[in-house]
Amino acid sequence: MPDIEDGETVEIKGSAKDPYQLRNVGGVYSCTCPAWRNQSTAIERRTCKHLRQYCGEDAEKARLGGELPTSASRTRRPANSNSTTPAGVGSSDSGNAVSGPPILLAHSWTSDIDLTGWWMSEKLDGVRAYWDGEKFVSRQGNVYHAPDWFIEDLPRDVHLDGELWLSRKGFQRAVSIVRRQDKSDHWKEITYLVFDAPKIDDVFEARMAFVSQLLDESQPKYARPHTHERCKGTDHLREELARVEELGGEGLMLRKPSSKYEIGRSFSLLKVKSMHDAEARVIEHLPGTGKHQGRLGALSVELANGIKFSIGTGFSDAERNNPPPIGSVVTFRYQELSDRGVPRFPAYVRMRTDIEHVPAIVERETAAVSNAVQLAEAVPAGTAVATKPRMFEFSEGTSNKFWEVVLQGSSVTVRFGKIGTAGMTKPKSFPTDQAAKKYYDDLIVEKIGKGYCEVGGT
Repeated sequence: MPDIEDGETVEIKGSAKDPYQLRNVGGVYSCTCPAWRNQSTAIERRTCKHLRQYCGEDAEKARLGGELPTSASRTRRPANSNSTTPAGVGSSDSGNAVSGPPILLAHSWTSDIDLTGWWMSEKLDGVRAYWDGEKFVSRQGNVYHAPDWFIEDLPRDVHLDGELWLSRKGFQRAVSIVRRQDKSDHWKEITYLVFDAPKIDDVFEARMAFVSQLLDESQPKYARPHTHERCKGTDHLREELARVEELGGEGLMLRKPSSKYEIGRSFSLLKVKSMHDAEARVIEHLPGTGKHQGRLGALSVELANGIKFSIGTGFSDAERNNPPPIGSVVTFRYQELSDRGVPRFPAYVRMRTDIEHVPAIVERETAAVSNAVQLAEAVPAGTAVATKPRMFEFSEGTSNKFWEVVLQGSSVTVRFGKIGTAGMTKPKSFPTDQAAKKYYDDLIVEKIGKGYCEVGGT
């Protein structure tokens, strides 16, 4: 039977007038039929008679971990029946839901904590995986079915925390490999990067020393410790963040020195990024115009609090041709929230297959200066409070740019780039506050003269 390649769409005739569309987006198979859409299980666990007809019953069983949902295995689905979670995938033998592993989660850094001396590492754009000594488990408690040759050298009876990682900007490819559950040779592209040992009751430095020694002794072919270095201060943090983001990385993770492994979200682990990430549910596909005629123009999405808005940037051509299904959860990136709580400059990042519900945005920006500007120029105690950033935009033809400026005492920081990206940040210092203020005013006049329009008020 044929398979559906990642990013491919095929049509199959059903009971409706128009054919149904079968899609594979990052390893998540979907169908436009009501039976697939109305199932209550996670989208990566759904199937329907059209997928089984096209891919074959055996292929669907392999994709779903060995068993089809009870309702999906019938030729005709009874009225008012609900699909169930496949046995062994997110459920126990008794049918009770399996909770995720006890893992440490991060808060976002808001610049009020001095990170000098903290342990700094790149924030990996991979799939979080907990090694329980026998298998990889997701945050939701689902098993990643890695090939035997991938895990044969991993230590047994030892719990490790890490990410199944492929490369920077390789998230979708990594997801399509680790979630297929067919133990394919594509796993050779994956590396398990270990950044903690949850069951070792000791400080972080001792836990990482344990991990390094453990993996050095066992020499696993597809696993290695993740690299950490001491943060030397704000300038070091800023330089490393710029380097990682320039290479296509997501940001940085900072761990508090001598901290213990905690369960749940903790301020001993902080993430540092120039942009904020959040999740929303897709409620509509908005058609494209111009060069996007005939395919996706934007996603209409909804936050957990009911606020609706559109995401129109960040999509590849393949994603515009095969957008995330209506009802799915997507991650988007944004600069800040407006006074009404609407994300500004949202850009699509990826579809989420590890969560079913949209989490609320709980870390609203209340400071006058955004995280990116705070990174550019940390404010020493006793100095003047920064002016509120002034944001300007320029749109003409295919050019859509933003420019932001903030005055801080004798320093002026500008941030600029393509709308929907983090952009570049450049600070400049002056001998006096008056000289900085003149430079600040002249820059604004210059930008307005070039056709930039201020947005969001002053």
